[in-house]
Amino acid sequence: MDTKTASPDTSRSVLKWAFLTVPLVVVLGILSGWASGSGGDGAWFAALVKPEINPPSYLFGVVWTILYVLMGFALAFVLAAPPTPFKRFAVTLFAVQLVVNVLWSPIFFGAHLIAFAFFWIVLLIVLVLATMAYFARISRTAMLLLVPYLAWICFAAVLNLRFWQLN
Repeated sequence: MDTKTASPDTSRSVLKWAFLTVPLVVVLGILSGWASGSGGDGAWFAALVKPEINPPSYLFGVVWTILYVLMGFALAFVLAAPPTPFKRFAVTLFAVQLVVNVLWSPIFFGAHLIAFAFFWIVLLIVLVLATMAYFARISRTAMLLLVPYLAWICFAAVLNLRFWQLN
């Protein structure tokens, strides 16, 4: 299924799945940040030398919320699609990359492991690329919804690397 061939019933199915997947992904992302004390107001983070490319703190919450919503919709498109040999593995890959995603904040902000967090986010990039490849086999729309996410985590990896180099 894809939006090119989506019927009204298929569109309703995507929305039904989205009512579950979007809040789930958003809440997991928010909980990860909250539990690890991520953000610019922690004493440890405030003491770090900031890279020149470090965006304002408020931007992270806005961007991540949008990305988690897009991720939830991407998953909804895949779940609403007809069965394929790749569907179960695609959903599993999505779940694995989401777990890796939500663990990055505790690694960086909670444990203060900047170098390890960099390698962790590189792993995340690989997993997102794999997820996108499998999503593309099921729904081009689902794959395209993950493009901003991939772009942001690539930027975040560069930012993480700069924090590591400066601190």
